[in-house]
Amino acid sequence: MDSKNIQKNAMQKSAEFTFTPPPEAPVFEPTLEDFADPLGYIAKIRPVAEITGICKIKPPARWQPPFSLDVDKLKFVPRIQKVNELEAITRLKLLFLEKILKFWELQGSPLKIPMIENKTLDLYCLKFWVDEEGGFENCNTPKKWRKIANSMGYSQNANTMNFLKINYEKILLPYDIFEKSKADILKTVKKTETKSEIKDDGDASNHSFKEISIQNITGYKGDCKNMIPHTSIKKTKTGSDIKTEVDSKSILETEEAKCNRELRRLACYGPGPKMPGLNDEEFDITKSRKRPRYDLDPLAIYVCAICQKDHTDNLLLICNGCSDTYHTFCLKPPLNTVPDGDWRCPCCIAEEVHKPAEAFGFAQAEREYTLQQFGEMADKFKSDYFGMSGHLVPTSVAEKEFWRIISSVEEDVTVEYGADLHSMDHGSGFPTKSSLNLYPGDQEYVDSGWNLNNLPVLEGSVLRFINADISGMTVPWMYVGMCFSAFCWHNEDHWSYSINYLHWGEAKTWYGVPGSGAELLETAMKAAAPELFKSQPDLLHQLVTIMNPNILMAAGVPIYRTDQQAGEFVVTFPRAYHAGFNQGYNFAEAVNFAPPDWLKIGRECIIHYKNLKRFCVFSHDELICKMALEGDRLDLETALETQKELVRATEEEGRLRAKIASKGLKSVRRTAFELLGDDERLCEICKTTCFLSSVLCTDCKHMACLQHATDACQCPLNKKTLNYRYDMDELHIMLQTLDFRVNSFDKWMSETKKMLLPTAPDIGRVQKLKVLLDEADELKIPKCTLLTQLKNEYTAATENVEPIIIELDDD
Repeated sequence: MDSKNIQKNAMQKSAEFTFTPPPEAPVFEPTLEDFADPLGYIAKIRPVAEITGICKIKPPARWQPPFSLDVDKLKFVPRIQKVNELEAITRLKLLFLEKILKFWELQGSPLKIPMIENKTLDLYCLKFWVDEEGGFENCNTPKKWRKIANSMGYSQNANTMNFLKINYEKILLPYDIFEKSKADILKTVKKTETKSEIKDDGDASNHSFKEISIQNITGYKGDCKNMIPHTSIKKTKTGSDIKTEVDSKSILETEEAKCNRELRRLACYGPGPKMPGLNDEEFDITKSRKRPRYDLDPLAIYVCAICQKDHTDNLLLICNGCSDTYHTFCLKPPLNTVPDGDWRCPCCIAEEVHKPAEAFGFAQAEREYTLQQFGEMADKFKSDYFGMSGHLVPTSVAEKEFWRIISSVEEDVTVEYGADLHSMDHGSGFPTKSSLNLYPGDQEYVDSGWNLNNLPVLEGSVLRFINADISGMTVPWMYVGMCFSAFCWHNEDHWSYSINYLHWGEAKTWYGVPGSGAELLETAMKAAAPELFKSQPDLLHQLVTIMNPNILMAAGVPIYRTDQQAGEFVVTFPRAYHAGFNQGYNFAEAVNFAPPDWLKIGRECIIHYKNLKRFCVFSHDELICKMALEGDRLDLETALETQKELVRATEEEGRLRAKIASKGLKSVRRTAFELLGDDERLCEICKTTCFLSSVLCTDCKHMACLQHATDACQCPLNKKTLNYRYDMDELHIMLQTLDFRVNSFDKWMSETKKMLLPTAPDIGRVQKLKVLLDEADELKIPKCTLLTQLKNEYTAATENVEPIIIELDDD
């Protein structure tokens, strides 16, 4: 589906709310034996679960870890979420409505949104569908208005069609005309002001003021007797008509000066003393385009900024913002009457209406909660909202209601969410070695691989090679939810795996998109709400935007759902987008992890981040090199994946270094990048974290990765230095070490397969099987079919040998 059709479909679905739950994600129930190896089990279910992006794992019934936090001592300040502002299209509608309301309010005509079919008129959708029909001037037949009414989900009778047409003409058409003519008006105003302010009676090239004494100004005898003085000027300012009273004596003293524009200028700006109340800086035309304040300047003439004429004073409006004056009939669109309230000119309206919207985010609540206080508030909210005890509300009912209020401009439901609570600050919900008051049975859960404090650093997880504790990634975060509190569409940093455990409370509803559908989701969201992504291209990385799964599914995005109950895990796979909401008061904990199969997609993520100029959480190359240097700690699968990554990194590094050397860069220096802070080793262009090398300019101090070595600054290459962590020989030695380890694995596998053949010789067989088992231990061969067969064969062989030994002893 192309972008335009995705947007049309999104508009239609937002007009007529419906919600069809996506298909269910797979649910896995491991046996006690499977559950003993977390990473092994996740690798086992990966072929099925990766297709849906998310899955649910139900632990064996006996696995019930205690909740280790003190509910009275844990205190936190939650985030505030206005639920309907989370949805992309609803947020667009609210932003548009704000512009329209501001547009009319600034013109002194506050707008009241009309009602249709017991709900407020959707002005955003009305404008969208009229634009789709070619604009208001082309919507000149009942057939087109019937089509618009149908697209908006309204009935198609004559009254409804007439209502839409009248309100478009009354509310939106003036805004359309203003938008289309805004540039011309601003250009006209600017041009005429420049001309009028710099005009000179003599030489056009000489813009300096003539020196004329104050006596000459006040005693001027020009031909002004035919002028009719203005004794009253009507203008609209701050909601009232202000009249300037000028007595006959004042008129006689000032009209002579009004006849000559240059004399008027000199009275305000020229050398010598100024009239009382005037301020040089305020009225310096070289500093401001604003006109003098007319109530302080009796010499000023009220001139329309567009036509530059001062006639028809009763239809001259003074802007409440900049004090410029405009005829009502010179404006586009023209005003039929003088507004009753405050009025702003086109320049000020354009400035206000088109102010860039602030980046959307969540505010912090004003109060701090304990878990018990938050629970009391959350339970009361849900029972009041549904009119029944919260735990009696079916998950399907709460789910449909969530998506209904998400899509409604009128609904104003505000909730709070205790999100991203650092376990380093508050402690973990799982028991740990530092937990107080541990019971004897708790030690099982302290050591369990499914304890989220242990999972990221298990044998076989590559994140254990990252020395730093990365909060939320290698160290768990905790989440305290209430009904309708939500987490928006996102995928994990570096496209890693994530795992979430719901300690207790009501369910958490999840929606997931597999990694293979990630780009489809990004395209669909950008197509459905283009204005949002135009102003904030990295919106999906901010975790503040959600969209109805049905809109995305209609655009071809594969989406799956699941309800996570207390005591269950939800796992998300690499690059899988996920979102969801809480059914009620609950407590969850989550962390990231990365088995060896992640390494390849982790590199692809870094390339993606470089294109987006997005910061990395850690250096992928640094991780690979650290693993290669500690090759004896790697199991077979990790060693194989690390070898592939290091080959790629070494080849690319060699190519880029040769390329920049061929351009003439000669200065090189070894640098320990790992000792630098991340902000000290960022590429100036793509924001990636440098490790293997970078180029630093000694003049402007700009640093860049080798791909952008010549783009960061225009300084000559002799001012730049190549910083490197390892020379190419060292990288090749690291590769050889990994190759040796991988070859050792290959050799072990080959010999093991030979020994397990029926044709293998019996002589010395037991001893050879024992040697292979010892090698498997040394090489850290992971649990696999071949290793199981070897163990079984050795056990059977030793059982057969034992009776023979006993018989020999008896003889």
